[in-house]
Amino acid sequence: MALNSFLRNSLTISRKLRYFPRVLSTGQPAQPALNRKEVEVTFVKANGERIKAKGKVGESLLDVVVNNNVDLDGYGACEGTLTCSTCHLILKREDYDGLPDKPTDEEMDMLDLAYELTETSRLGCQIILSEKLNGLEVTVPATINDARS
Repeated sequence: MALNSFLRNSLTISRKLRYFPRVLSTGQPAQPALNRKEVEVTFVKANGERIKAKGKVGESLLDVVVNNNVDLDGYGACEGTLTCSTCHLILKREDYDGLPDKPTDEEMDMLDLAYELTETSRLGCQIILSEKLNGLEVTVPATINDARS
Protein backbone atom coordinates (compact mmCIF):
# COMPACT_ATOMS: atom_id res chain seq x y z
CA MET A 1 0.00 0.00 0.00
CA ALA A 2 2.81 2.39 0.90
CA LEU A 3 4.54 1.60 -2.40
CA ASN A 4 1.38 2.44 -4.37
CA SER A 5 1.07 5.73 -2.49
CA PHE A 6 4.73 6.53 -3.14
CA LEU A 7 4.40 5.75 -6.86
CA ARG A 8 1.20 7.79 -7.19
CA ASN A 9 2.84 10.77 -5.45
CA SER A 10 5.96 10.42 -7.61
CA LEU A 11 3.85 10.50 -10.78
CA THR A 12 1.99 13.57 -9.55
CA ILE A 13 5.23 15.39 -8.78
CA SER A 14 6.79 14.44 -12.12
CA ARG A 15 3.72 15.72 -13.99
CA LYS A 16 3.89 19.06 -12.18
CA LEU A 17 7.62 19.42 -12.82
CA ARG A 18 7.13 19.40 -16.59
CA TYR A 19 5.58 22.87 -16.33
CA PHE A 20 8.76 24.41 -14.93
CA PRO A 21 11.64 25.37 -17.21
CA ARG A 22 14.03 22.50 -17.64
CA VAL A 23 17.30 21.89 -19.40
CA LEU A 24 17.17 19.43 -22.25
CA SER A 25 19.90 16.95 -23.03
CA THR A 26 21.40 19.58 -25.34
CA GLY A 27 22.04 21.79 -22.33
CA GLN A 28 19.71 24.47 -23.72
CA PRO A 29 16.80 25.67 -21.61
CA ALA A 30 13.35 24.62 -22.77
CA GLN A 31 11.19 27.29 -24.38
CA PRO A 32 9.06 29.19 -21.89
CA ALA A 33 5.35 28.35 -22.07
CA LEU A 34 4.56 31.69 -23.73
CA ASN A 35 6.92 30.98 -26.64
CA ARG A 36 5.93 27.38 -27.32
CA LYS A 37 4.19 26.68 -30.60
CA GLU A 38 0.51 25.81 -30.66
CA VAL A 39 -0.81 22.50 -31.93
CA GLU A 40 -4.39 21.91 -33.06
CA VAL A 41 -6.21 18.76 -31.91
CA THR A 42 -9.70 17.56 -32.84
CA PHE A 43 -11.69 15.52 -30.34
CA VAL A 44 -14.43 13.43 -31.98
CA LYS A 45 -17.24 12.52 -29.60
CA ALA A 46 -19.30 9.34 -29.96
CA ASN A 47 -22.22 11.35 -31.39
CA GLY A 48 -19.95 12.61 -34.19
CA GLU A 49 -19.49 16.10 -32.76
CA ARG A 50 -16.04 17.42 -33.57
CA ILE A 51 -14.38 19.77 -31.10
CA LYS A 52 -11.24 21.59 -32.19
CA ALA A 53 -8.88 22.84 -29.50
CA LYS A 54 -5.35 24.17 -29.31
CA GLY A 55 -2.56 23.25 -26.96
CA LYS A 56 1.07 24.17 -26.61
CA VAL A 57 3.97 21.87 -27.39
CA GLY A 58 4.86 20.07 -24.16
CA GLU A 59 1.29 19.93 -22.81
CA SER A 60 -0.68 16.69 -22.56
CA LEU A 61 -4.00 16.06 -24.30
CA LEU A 62 -5.56 16.22 -20.84
CA ASP A 63 -4.13 19.74 -20.48
CA VAL A 64 -5.70 20.68 -23.82
CA VAL A 65 -9.14 19.53 -22.63
CA VAL A 66 -8.84 21.35 -19.30
CA ASN A 67 -7.27 24.56 -20.62
CA ASN A 68 -9.87 24.89 -23.40
CA ASN A 69 -12.88 23.87 -21.28
CA VAL A 70 -13.68 21.12 -23.79
CA ASP A 71 -17.05 19.60 -22.88
CA LEU A 72 -16.17 15.96 -22.16
CA ASP A 73 -18.12 14.75 -19.11
CA GLY A 74 -15.93 13.13 -16.46
CA TYR A 75 -12.77 13.40 -18.56
CA GLY A 76 -9.53 13.47 -16.57
CA ALA A 77 -11.10 12.89 -13.16
CA CYS A 78 -7.75 12.08 -11.50
CA GLU A 79 -6.10 15.19 -13.01
CA GLY A 80 -3.37 13.24 -14.76
CA THR A 81 -2.13 11.09 -11.89
CA LEU A 82 -2.62 7.89 -13.92
CA THR A 83 -5.19 6.43 -11.52
CA CYS A 84 -8.57 6.55 -13.28
CA SER A 85 -8.61 5.85 -17.07
CA THR A 86 -11.22 8.60 -17.70
CA CYS A 87 -8.97 10.32 -20.26
CA HIS A 88 -9.05 7.24 -22.51
CA LEU A 89 -8.79 8.19 -26.19
CA ILE A 90 -8.64 6.20 -29.41
CA LEU A 91 -6.11 7.20 -32.05
CA LYS A 92 -5.79 6.34 -35.71
CA ARG A 93 -3.23 3.58 -36.28
CA GLU A 94 -0.71 5.85 -38.02
CA ASP A 95 -0.94 8.44 -35.23
CA TYR A 96 -0.61 5.77 -32.54
CA ASP A 97 2.44 4.26 -34.25
CA GLY A 98 3.99 7.71 -34.69
CA LEU A 99 3.92 8.64 -31.01
CA PRO A 100 7.45 8.95 -29.62
CA ASP A 101 6.63 7.26 -26.32
CA LYS A 102 5.01 3.86 -26.06
CA PRO A 103 2.58 3.17 -23.21
CA THR A 104 4.19 2.35 -19.87
CA ASP A 105 3.12 -0.68 -17.84
CA GLU A 106 1.22 1.68 -15.53
CA GLU A 107 -0.69 3.18 -18.45
CA MET A 108 -1.47 -0.28 -19.83
CA ASP A 109 -2.80 -1.33 -16.42
CA MET A 110 -5.18 1.65 -16.42
CA LEU A 111 -6.21 1.03 -20.02
CA ASP A 112 -7.15 -2.53 -19.08
CA LEU A 113 -9.91 -0.95 -16.97
CA ALA A 114 -11.17 1.39 -19.71
CA TYR A 115 -14.35 0.78 -21.68
CA GLU A 116 -14.21 0.37 -25.47
CA LEU A 117 -10.50 -0.51 -25.40
CA THR A 118 -8.80 -0.83 -28.79
CA GLU A 119 -5.28 -1.61 -29.99
CA THR A 120 -4.73 2.12 -30.49
CA SER A 121 -6.10 3.30 -27.13
CA ARG A 122 -4.04 5.70 -25.03
CA LEU A 123 -4.63 7.88 -22.00
CA GLY A 124 -4.73 11.58 -22.84
CA CYS A 125 -2.69 12.43 -19.76
CA GLN A 126 0.19 10.42 -21.22
CA ILE A 127 0.27 11.91 -24.73
CA ILE A 128 2.51 14.96 -24.83
CA LEU A 129 2.04 17.38 -27.71
CA SER A 130 4.79 17.98 -30.23
CA GLU A 131 4.75 19.91 -33.50
CA LYS A 132 4.46 16.56 -35.26
CA LEU A 133 1.02 16.06 -33.66
CA ASN A 134 -0.45 19.24 -35.17
CA GLY A 135 -3.80 18.28 -36.70
CA LEU A 136 -4.17 15.16 -34.53
CA GLU A 137 -7.68 13.73 -34.44
CA VAL A 138 -8.68 11.49 -31.53
CA THR A 139 -11.92 9.65 -30.78
CA VAL A 140 -13.49 9.94 -27.35
CA PRO A 141 -15.24 6.68 -26.34
CA ALA A 142 -18.98 6.90 -25.62
CA THR A 143 -18.53 5.68 -22.05
CA ILE A 144 -15.83 6.19 -19.47
CA ASN A 145 -14.82 4.14 -16.48
CA ASP A 146 -13.38 5.81 -13.43
CA ALA A 147 -11.09 3.05 -12.14
CA ARG A 148 -10.90 4.76 -8.75
CA SER A 149 -14.47 3.79 -7.90
